[in-house]
Amino acid sequence: MKLRDLLAKSQPRESLTSHLAATLDGGIALRRRVGNVQVLDEATGGLFWAVACLAMLCHDAGKIPDGFQFMLKGHIKAWGERHEVVSLGFLPALLEDEQLLLWTATGVATHHRSLEGGRGALLSLYGHATETEWRDRLQPIPHGAAIELRDWLLDIAQRSRLPVVEVPSRSLDVIEEARQLFDRLCQWWELSASDDRGLTAVLLQGAVTLADHVSSAHGVLHMHQPLNGDFRPHLENALAGRGHELRPHQTEAAALSGHLLLRAPTGSGKTEAGLLWAATQATEMAVRTGGIPRVFLTLPYLASINAMAVRLGDLLQNEELVGVMHSRAASFHLAAAVCSDDDEEQHVEAARKAVSRAAATRLFRETVRVGTPYQILRGVLAGPAHSSTLIDAANSVFVLDELHAYDPQRLGYILATAGLWEKLGGRIAVLSATLPDALAGAFRDALKAPIHLVEADTAGTPVRHRLSLRDRHLTDRKSIEEMRQRLADGEAVLVVANNVADAQLMFAELAPAVEEDEAFLLHSRFRRMDRSALETAINERFGVGRGRHPGLVVATQVVEVSLDVDFDCLFTSAAPLEALLQRFGRVNRIAARPPADVIVHPAAFAPRRAKGPDFADGVYARIPVELGWNILNRYDGEAVDETQARIWLDDVYGTDWGQEWRTEVEHHRRTFSDAFLGFAHPFVSREELAERFDELFDGTEAVLAQDRDAYEADLTSVDGNRKAGRLLAERYLIPMPYWAAPLTTWEKKLGVRILNADYDERFGLGRIRGPAAQTYQAGEVL
Repeated sequence: MKLRDLLAKSQPRESLTSHLAATLDGGIALRRRVGNVQVLDEATGGLFWAVACLAMLCHDAGKIPDGFQFMLKGHIKAWGERHEVVSLGFLPALLEDEQLLLWTATGVATHHRSLEGGRGALLSLYGHATETEWRDRLQPIPHGAAIELRDWLLDIAQRSRLPVVEVPSRSLDVIEEARQLFDRLCQWWELSASDDRGLTAVLLQGAVTLADHVSSAHGVLHMHQPLNGDFRPHLENALAGRGHELRPHQTEAAALSGHLLLRAPTGSGKTEAGLLWAATQATEMAVRTGGIPRVFLTLPYLASINAMAVRLGDLLQNEELVGVMHSRAASFHLAAAVCSDDDEEQHVEAARKAVSRAAATRLFRETVRVGTPYQILRGVLAGPAHSSTLIDAANSVFVLDELHAYDPQRLGYILATAGLWEKLGGRIAVLSATLPDALAGAFRDALKAPIHLVEADTAGTPVRHRLSLRDRHLTDRKSIEEMRQRLADGEAVLVVANNVADAQLMFAELAPAVEEDEAFLLHSRFRRMDRSALETAINERFGVGRGRHPGLVVATQVVEVSLDVDFDCLFTSAAPLEALLQRFGRVNRIAARPPADVIVHPAAFAPRRAKGPDFADGVYARIPVELGWNILNRYDGEAVDETQARIWLDDVYGTDWGQEWRTEVEHHRRTFSDAFLGFAHPFVSREELAERFDELFDGTEAVLAQDRDAYEADLTSVDGNRKAGRLLAERYLIPMPYWAAPLTTWEKKLGVRILNADYDERFGLGRIRGPAAQTYQAGEVL
């Protein structure tokens, strides 16, 4: 068998040398985009990218055995061995320096499997095998092709100016060389490494894996960052066309070098200020690192992510450079591509395109990403599945918009990971309409470099809201009558409940007071296709700049930052002050009218189960809600401005509860660091950590029992493209909390959870049926 006859892939068919060359090309592109990372160069003596590119070039050389080739050509079903260990056998013929050899071997050996621990770890497969067992399991190898491949690898490496050595043409015992190098490699990583050395190994693994994936998908990494030195004049021209100019806090943010804390009220151009800052950092970092920094903009909710991606694509005039980072990225692109009057054939084609676009995001193609913080945090799980996220995040710019300080656990985890981003050369900005001093202090403690605070000047800012408090719950009969009167007066009314059950009750009571096309209910327990249609309809009727239209929206927390809407008045349940201030921001949004009414109702406090602490309407911890309520009582009946909001928050976090909050945040930061950010054993499997991570951050999804057949039909509706079929089927999925999985049944055939429950397109998920549902309160389940 000749070298030209060897394959790397069968579907689609690709020669081994073509794949190796393409992976090296992908690695060279990745090196150009990431640039030099100080901590990685320190660990490898300045050779990180040389090591990474050598590993990329040689990573699949071990596909040469007859067994692997027979498998690719369909002669046998499975080979049963790991090609990565065979790839090691080519390295000693190319590399003399022991450190360079072992680092390169590290990248080659670990690009698919962990070295130890977990299913199929290499050490368990080959660590105790004898020389005879190695030969029996991995041979035969076509000797002539092996010599050809060694010479080809040397030639390509030399042309690419990689640090290889000249070797005379001689016999090559690939299996014995692989066995000896594998033993040395295991010994090299046997003892715990320093965190920096371990972190470098994980990022090396990520670089090889990412280049391999890009090559296999025949993808190309974008090499242009639109948030650069040209962005400010572009934005200034756009503003001038609307009769505006940059505001002082935007100009100040644009001039800063380093981390940023930005406190600016809703409607003040906070996002634009963050983008101006990001453009400055990206420009500076490109010079310092020689790379092309990526910009990550994170937001709390799915709908806000989608809307921001569209907004950025328009602003940058290049949507191809903007990626959507969340688990439903493909669904977002499908919704963007499909019109309501498309026929089924057009839907299928749109599904194919959406799968392709989402795959590009998963391969880290775009240089601007919009997502939740938790998608980027997954990189700390390391291993072949997640380490690519870490190398992609190196030398990047992070804009964290509207973090919720009142959730100390998740905030602690974000703070811990922000410290890692900084270590990898990143710069971080936190944008908030509120930004209590306690949150600012927490970030200063988490990061080593100074953090600059920029505050918007609110002097002379029009007062947008008049605060009113009631002594009855949002669902009380008198409360409902007051809302009905506002609707009868032709106002646009926003009602925000703390849980889905209350929101559904309020909608049932209030919707009959207006025309059917004027009333909307929005919460997180809708099928995807219904939620998308609802958001579109709400934006079209109540969006800023759409003109004033009467009507009703009843919502839960999803409305707090998810929609750029404007209402005449608000009725809301009491919640932590940050959440309330976000809800206030949906009313009289651009201060085009006299102060508008924001009316707050007390929450109902009770344990989530028979025992335990009290929660406000089953959602928020009692103490911060009560502290906020007590502060609001001082201003009942008054017009309130943006400057007061910060004072209120500082009062809340200045209490004994605030001190407990700070202690809890620090506890969770350290807990996350200890569990996820220690890399002393970089190649021990982290599979058990992945499950813990999913419990903390991810929910699950389910299909209604009555939608099961339609879901299955969609799965097979796109010939030859299972992923596109699954994308179409995902329109039936309903988000559920991770802990609600026992309410569903797992259907292995379809790979989805099935939920037996009532459902209505206007109301969303209703009563869940089955014994398990009895253990949860309705509001908690929903």
